[in-house]
Amino acid sequence: MKIPKSLILDLYTDYLIAGVSQTTATGFALVLNNQITHDMVTRLLSSGFISSQRLWSMVKPICEEIEDENGVLIIDDSIEAKPYTDCNELICWHFDHTVNRSVKGVNFVSAIYDNWKMSLPIGVCFVKKDVNYINKEGKTKRKSSISKQEHFRTLVKHGTEHLRFRYVLADSWFACSENMKFVLEDYGRDFIMSMKENRKVALSKQDKAKGKYISIKEAVSEKCARSVYVEQLDFPILIAKQVFKDGNGVTGTLYLACSDLSLSYEQITTIYQRRWKVEEYHKSIKSNTAFPKSPTRTVMTQQSHFIASIMAYVKLERLKIRCSKNHFALKSLMLANATKAAWCTMQKLTDLKVA
Repeated sequence: MKIPKSLILDLYTDYLIAGVSQTTATGFALVLNNQITHDMVTRLLSSGFISSQRLWSMVKPICEEIEDENGVLIIDDSIEAKPYTDCNELICWHFDHTVNRSVKGVNFVSAIYDNWKMSLPIGVCFVKKDVNYINKEGKTKRKSSISKQEHFRTLVKHGTEHLRFRYVLADSWFACSENMKFVLEDYGRDFIMSMKENRKVALSKQDKAKGKYISIKEAVSEKCARSVYVEQLDFPILIAKQVFKDGNGVTGTLYLACSDLSLSYEQITTIYQRRWKVEEYHKSIKSNTAFPKSPTRTVMTQQSHFIASIMAYVKLERLKIRCSKNHFALKSLMLANATKAAWCTMQKLTDLKVA
């Protein structure tokens, strides 16, 4: 009997959540007593069946239930380091701005829809370096035919065409003028994005016309929001300066750019706090759904595994609501039950009786 790909995928995502070590097609087959074989899993991962479109098909009915006009669309990228995996167009060297150096791994851009209760990935793009070129030193290098900023706009377009939400949230990596225009003018949504402190602004339309710009640091005071003009933008935005302390007690400063001129400083900073949901998503897929543990070596099978891991995250997000436990608590519960089962098996094998 031929087993549908959708069923194998459903079981594979369960396996990614339940697994406690390296995920393999052989291990998956063993869990199911070879009712689904190693070759079936390999064919699924190499078929192109698992895609961002498949992810959207999974989350679409959930989004239709929970979508809210006050929802937000969060766009962010992350790099999962794969230092021991052979390079290809998917797993290659990328500059990681969080550590300020190049890292070998997979770089992906995700769109998260958040309605305060649930955070659902509605699309993902992979930054592939699919073009080879010779640099000035005569060395062969890789570059992307599609930029990270283009992926940002693809995901914003997808979100606005399918969902109701109020704001697009992003960090400074995506806060270029072209993206701001795209969100507000092309798709009629407001944005709140952090900006680097070296950006220049004009304090009035007249100053902008005269080319009179000053740094953001000079333009706005702490806990205030001020209307300014940014170079290459014809519309005004609000800039809010937020000073905070991180978990280590180190003081940091955020400059937030907001296109909704009706918001106060408090509203801007409160809404932008929801961007943290994408960091929780990144942490969960890397810790709870085996994102880093790809059992494959080709671009298609690796990408399929990564998307399956994100689909497994969606299952955890639904269980979070149903069980009132966060992803890590759910995973801990599964691991505790797995340890109990292993303990019982050990006792049977050694023929010991435990009071």
